[in-house]
Amino acid sequence: MLYSKVYIDAFGYELAPNIVTSDDIEDRLEPLYKTLHLQKGQLEAITGIRERRFWDPDQTMSKGAVKAGKKALEASGIAPDDIGMLIYGGVCRDNLEPATACAVSHGLGLGPETQVFDVSNACLGIINGMVLLANAIELGQVRAGLLVSCESARQIVDSTIERLLETRDMEHFKLTLATLTGGSGAVAVLMTSASVSDRGHRLLGGVIRSATDHHELCRWGPDTGIPASGLHVMQTDSVGVLQHGVALGIETYKAFKKELSWPQDKPDKVICHQVGSAHQKYILDSIDIPPEKDFTTFQYLGNIGTVSLPITAAIASEREFLVKNDLVGFFGIGSGLNCLMLGVEW
Repeated sequence: MLYSKVYIDAFGYELAPNIVTSDDIEDRLEPLYKTLHLQKGQLEAITGIRERRFWDPDQTMSKGAVKAGKKALEASGIAPDDIGMLIYGGVCRDNLEPATACAVSHGLGLGPETQVFDVSNACLGIINGMVLLANAIELGQVRAGLLVSCESARQIVDSTIERLLETRDMEHFKLTLATLTGGSGAVAVLMTSASVSDRGHRLLGGVIRSATDHHELCRWGPDTGIPASGLHVMQTDSVGVLQHGVALGIETYKAFKKELSWPQDKPDKVICHQVGSAHQKYILDSIDIPPEKDFTTFQYLGNIGTVSLPITAAIASEREFLVKNDLVGFFGIGSGLNCLMLGVEW
């Protein structure tokens, strides 16, 4: 897929207020560590994550998404009435129905003609939404649109710690280790047609690949909304996700380079989904991209699901890691397995 008139005009994001270190989590897991004879420091050593952030317990997802959305609108100068499409792409939602996007639209004061809906696809929700919005812009259906997400890890991390302390089992610890890396935050991405504004970052195109035979490697459910009224369980085969995810990433990257006709030395920079240090190293090594081309936030934000990639791009832009005319790759991978890579001219 290729685009000729789609721009990323602005980002907005909201950091959750409560910093939770890996040491804090391990302090709560001390009885488990004693039973399994584990040394403190394992969580950071394995994942590279020093800390992550949690919302206050009463935080709703729409509230965080509205805050991020307002920041994106302010940064762009686009009026709420000009937003033709609003997509909420988070894994975490306020309810099963209505769409969380409805509450966000109301909070942002968007007009009645705005298309409003949720998209759910594990950690790819926002960049899947970018493709849907880009298609609508390219076809002339809308001239500007907004993607938003808010993720909360507090509830699933708390319930995981409780179960670990009950079971004190090594296999269960291995299956839930990835859950303990989760962070919280909110993000918004505002996209426009060139006819509205071409001062942003041009979306060139991208490629999607899937390996759905591995859909059971990472699961989170049941789906009862946030906060949960039922038992939430998240389990991840971390080794399987890494092995098969990297294989899918290699296949997707080859197709991505061909689709965009980028030479060997491109992209100039990459922004990847933020999982942890092991995933970063293996995926970059596998597609022969030096680490200095990559910008990371997992060390202090953890894995914020759908928020991770766009919030990392926003921070990388603020810190001038991404500069004008850079060819930038957005590399996303999510449970399922699904992989989506987008090319952006900064």
